Amino acid sequence: MGFTRRHRSLLKRTREAARSSCGLLTFWCNYVTTPFRIFSPLAIALAITGCSTGGNSSSVPPALDQSMLHARAVPAWQAHHLARQACAHARRGEAQCLALIEYGLAGTYSGGWAPSDFQAAYNLPSTTKGKGQIVAIVDAYDNPNVASDLAVYRSTFGLGKAKFKKFNEYGQQKNYPPGDYGWGVEIDLDVEMVSAVCPACTIYLIEASTAYSNNDLSVAEAEAVTLGAHIVSNSWICYPSSCSVDASDFATPGVAYLAGSGDAGYNENGPPEALGNVISVGGTLLSQTSSGYTEVVWDGSGGGCATANKKPAWQHDPDCTSRTDADVSAVAWDVAEYDTYSEGGWITIGGTSVATPMTSGIVALAGNARKLDAAKNFWAMKTAKRKKDLHAITSGNDGSCGGEYLCTAGTGQFGTYSGPSGWGTPNGVAAY
Repeated sequence: MGFTRRHRSLLKRTREAARSSCGLLTFWCNYVTTPFRIFSPLAIALAITGCSTGGNSSSVPPALDQSMLHARAVPAWQAHHLARQACAHARRGEAQCLALIEYGLAGTYSGGWAPSDFQAAYNLPSTTKGKGQIVAIVDAYDNPNVASDLAVYRSTFGLGKAKFKKFNEYGQQKNYPPGDYGWGVEIDLDVEMVSAVCPACTIYLIEASTAYSNNDLSVAEAEAVTLGAHIVSNSWICYPSSCSVDASDFATPGVAYLAGSGDAGYNENGPPEALGNVISVGGTLLSQTSSGYTEVVWDGSGGGCATANKKPAWQHDPDCTSRTDADVSAVAWDVAEYDTYSEGGWITIGGTSVATPMTSGIVALAGNARKLDAAKNFWAMKTAKRKKDLHAITSGNDGSCGGEYLCTAGTGQFGTYSGPSGWGTPNGVAAY
């Protein structure tokens, strides 16, 4: 089989990664096992010979040194220039949208995972559930093409006509804010990912006038509830010192709030996802074999110990006295998106802003949002039920924490929990 543009891109990224002194084997497993299922002997050899890091995966991690809570490792997407931030232009005081536009993979939807993959990998009742459920998406600025882009996405994948409405932050279906190309990518991604898993859902997009969280985004959060949504999806974050968030904006009883855990790796967390009344959604890497789908930690996934936030009463892990995140996760890399406003058509996208609206759609499929107490269900679940209803993620990490569960999957220190992937990904909707 000859090399396609996709093949060449992957080989180039593997060679570039091979120049670094560590993490190559993880890079290969995480980034080269793509929807195209390419397993190049040359790339494998490069990965094996390029990694000089020792270690035994079965060794017992040392006791947690509190300094490890602040360890920082650059995620592969950033270190190896695999993607660019859609909202890299965010100013101080503004929230950061979490969409990552992957390099070299645009032009066709075949470059990324599609709705049929999500529905099959997660055993979702997408064709029978979700009718009457309202998922509200809160983003900033306007994407004037969102309705037509969503129509193309749904038509391409046979999802039918969307039940979709767009509002400004005051609940009007007019007087929309000015457009923004970065947030435009995020907006298309959010509505498409809800559609991908819950085609029958009603989707409300509430566009805040700016990305200033304590001003317009706060108003938009309240408006989402006023409009009748019981699920509110937030694919944005305030990294430390970047902006402030009022926890009361995410505290309406009977409403499930979800937010992405971030794309900067271990302990680079912040509100709204780090709030105790929000379901924090981490990210995984999805791959397919002859026997089905498998997942490992996406190393950009935020997660760890959110030291600025009070620990919820329902969390009981041993090594973080503050809010531990994430709670659950979903795929966060190599996903197809259609966006004409910012990018001119099909692109391939990553980030926990993929996983967040997708998980919001899964909550809608379960139809249980009014009864949820943030992420309490996931943390209080019996072991047998968790094993049945969630796919445990047992491989990978999002940084360096001495092998602790706060950044490393598969340690067994706190059951199947790990910071970057939470308690796992969906196996049906019973856990949600």
